[in-house]
Amino acid sequence: MKLKVILTGATGMVGEGVLLECLEHPKVEKVLMVNRKHCDLEHPKLAECLVPDFFKLDEFEKQLTGYDACYFCAGVSSVGMKEPEYRRLTYDLTLHFAEKVAALNPKMTFIYVSGKATDSTEKGRVMWARVKGETENALTRLPFKAVYNFRPGIMKPKPAQRNVNAYYKYFSWLYPILRALSQNMASTISEVGLAMINSVLIDYPKSILEVKDINELAKTHLMD
Repeated sequence: MKLKVILTGATGMVGEGVLLECLEHPKVEKVLMVNRKHCDLEHPKLAECLVPDFFKLDEFEKQLTGYDACYFCAGVSSVGMKEPEYRRLTYDLTLHFAEKVAALNPKMTFIYVSGKATDSTEKGRVMWARVKGETENALTRLPFKAVYNFRPGIMKPKPAQRNVNAYYKYFSWLYPILRALSQNMASTISEVGLAMINSVLIDYPKSILEVKDINELAKTHLMD
């Protein structure tokens, strides 16, 4: 099986890392980046669809049709945001995009990058965790072949990445310590990307993947 994949968030740290992993992977045939701004990267597998407003997708239906999976890596930080604004850019935007690609690709698998400590009950005190949990729950009710909610913790970027969060340099020294202490706290972005690809190829049985699940799934060896 060869995968044709839609990927959002290619200009962010997680999205760029997952994109590079897809371009290197022999079972990924094509990647369509859906970006608001141009990503200066060229590859034989790669195509780009520039969408200035993710709430206005009707004119891009043809470009968004014919895909096996969507890796939704786009997102915003909740720092400095009030809940209505964060909800619009997290819950509303993600669901609008997901509903569109679900209608165009009925056999699609949708993967959403959420975060460690996301609140599935939707009732907790932490605003971002509550909104992310609501987003995860709503996605699972859409008519996809499967939905996987990825909850990574600290992530180590791929060496070739250009879009690395500025704050990473302040805690990058923690990565090897956390990785040595526990499999439940840290992953490489390569592992996140491999786990995304593998989840689609093997129809992974769990819908929520915590850090340990991500790291284990990344090790899955698939025969050609």
